[in-house]
Parts: sequence; C-alpha cells; structure tokens
Amino acid sequence: MVTGILAGLGAGAFWGMTFVAPLIVEGFSSVDYTVGRFVACGLFSALLLLLGHAHRAAGGPVPRVPTLRQAGAALGLSVLGYTGYYLLLVLAIADAGAALPVLIIGTIPLWVMVLGKPRAMRWGALVPGLLLTVLGMLLMMQTSGEAAGEAGGGHLWRGILYAVAAMASWTAFGLLNAAWLGRHPEVNSTEWANWLGVAAGVGALLLWALWGSPWDEMTARPGFWGFVTVCAVTGIGSAWVAAVMWNMASRRLSPSLAGQLIVSETVFGLVYTFAWSGQWPVALQWAACVLFVLGILASIKAHR
Repeated sequence: MVTGILAGLGAGAFWGMTFVAPLIVEGFSSVDYTVGRFVACGLFSALLLLLGHAHRAAGGPVPRVPTLRQAGAALGLSVLGYTGYYLLLVLAIADAGAALPVLIIGTIPLWVMVLGKPRAMRWGALVPGLLLTVLGMLLMMQTSGEAAGEAGGGHLWRGILYAVAAMASWTAFGLLNAAWLGRHPEVNSTEWANWLGVAAGVGALLLWALWGSPWDEMTARPGFWGFVTVCAVTGIGSAWVAAVMWNMASRRLSPSLAGQLIVSETVFGLVYTFAWSGQWPVALQWAACVLFVLGILASIKAHR
C-alpha cells in the first residue's frame, strides 16, 4: 500500500509539470503542446521497445509482444486517457474559456473515488476524504480570476459538453485501466506504459494532422527548440514516467484511493507554477492545498 501511495503521488508530481510547461515557452497552442508531448512519449516508448528486442538478440530475456487484442486495448485506452481526453479539453477551452472546463475536469478525482469504491467499504468511511476534497475544490473555484464562459468562440454550452465528455473520458480511463491491469498481471507496469505510449504517439500524429500548426510555421516561431525541449521533458516525464507510476498505483490500490491521489497533480502544479512565476499563492490557494492533503490522509486512513 505504501508503495502504491508513493507511486500515485509521484505520478501527480510528474503530471503537475504540464501546468508550467506552456509558461516556459510561449507562442505555441495547446494542441501543439499536446501533440509534442505525446509524440515524444511515443518515440521514447518505441525506443525502449526496440532496445528490448536488441537485448533479446544479444541473449537477453524475450520482450513481450502485445497480442492483437492487447494492442487494441492500448489504443482504446490511450484515446480515453491521453489524446482524446486532451483534444476534448482543448475544444472545451476554445468554446467556453479556461475557468469552467478546468473546474469540471477538476472533479475527476471525486468521480473515480465514488465509482471505484471497494464493495466492502462503508460510504461513511469515504465521506471525510470526499468532503475535504470538495471543500478544497470550492476554494480553488474562488481563486479563479477568469469568469466562466469568457473567451473562446462563445459557444458556452457546447464547451461545457466537451468538458463533461473530457471528464467522463479520463474517469473511464482511470477505472478501465485499473481493471485491465488487474486482469493481466503478466504485463508489468513498464510494458503497459510502453504500449500505451506508442498508441498515444500514433494518436498524436493524427491529432496534429487535424488540428496542429503546420511544421514550417512552428519551426519559424521564436523559441522552437525550447518548445521541443519542453515537449521532450513532459513527454518522458509527465506521460511515460507518470504512466509507469500510475500503473503501479492502480495495481496496488483500490480505484477510490488512487482517485484521491489524483488531486496531488493540482497541488504539485500550483507549486511548480508559483516557483516559476516567483509569486506566492494567495491564502485561499494555501487553504485549498491543505484541504487536498488532509483529504488524501483521510482517504488513506479509510482504506487501511
């Protein structure tokens, strides 16, 4: 359980890097960052798979090759939790502005906690962690300086639908991914992360073809190589390493406890953002982070 908790928090620490990535190199769209991140993840995963086969040729262990059904599962789950999820989020922000979609997405830990509750656990044991997390989210809502529905194309309700679809997509990914890992103990967390990474890289190329900036246009922008560096770091860290850690957490913890740990992404994201900008968080943001941490501790206690 301790290993699973540490792995879940580690995944949150790497996921939080995506909050600060667009601040490091500006001038590139959310779709560009999404594509770059998952293409880097896909290339890194493919490289690891190739090294595994090269190691086999040198007399090492035989690397596992996914069956057609396993490859299909990796492709489907990569759409739910990687490229499809981020595309829906980008579309939601374009239509409804940033504040409201981000708040809707922020309810993912609650849905995973509720839908993934172990049958043997009483609802009363889960309530303290849920309430603390809800209160933390409410405080975060108060600190949002952008009015809901502002910016974008002005299609507020369409944006809300996209945001709800994105929330449902990642919630389904969290639950289905844990279930798949439970049914396939022979596939270790690193192998599964590689298969998901390659599938996400393929999906990212399709996303770039449909929505991304033209290659010539991107390379001509100031800071292009900085953009490539950020995509490589987040693709390997926030996508691949975080996926390995999340797989480890999903194997060792119930979905409800793993779902609670997702809020650590917000906490780490705020810490990175404040460190980069050199600004201290306001009192409500401090209070929200404290509530998130208390919610995690309460959930850990309930699941012991």
